[in-house]
Amino acid sequence: MKIEDEIKSTVELNLSKKIILNIMYTQNILSEKFNEVLKPYDLSGEQYNVLRILRGQKGNPANMCVIQERMIAKTSNTTRLVDKLLLKELVTRNVCPDNRRKIEVLITQKGLDVLSELDPKVIEHENALTSNLNTEELEQLNTLLEKYRNQQQHHEQVYRKPKLEIRNKEI
Repeated sequence: MKIEDEIKSTVELNLSKKIILNIMYTQNILSEKFNEVLKPYDLSGEQYNVLRILRGQKGNPANMCVIQERMIAKTSNTTRLVDKLLLKELVTRNVCPDNRRKIEVLITQKGLDVLSELDPKVIEHENALTSNLNTEELEQLNTLLEKYRNQQQHHEQVYRKPKLEIRNKEI
């Protein structure tokens, strides 16, 4: 179904608007479907992302900055996410012995077990969501999305406005 039909638009949309709406609408569908997979585990997509990052550390702790840098959603509140995972006993949090201002986070065995249980379900979910595209189409879509994302990141770096400080206050 065309994006105009999905959102019941009564006006003709230009191609740029169609693309942006398509990306946003599709991302929303993907998030909703992924949340259905995570719901039985009482995890959000962002919490799952933190667990995956920590598993990738292969037994080494990660500080909050490392976790934040690797998050898919860069605006996530990492401290709040780690606090929730801590309550579920999926991670531990300790003060860094070398720098007492840094907090180190480590995935627990329980966290690893949850991910091991989720792994086949996530793979099945991803395969189901892409089953209507052949390999060539998947590669083409991936290439186009990477090209689009890389341009947006470049644009953000070039046009980012510097923060002005007056008497130690941001404007």
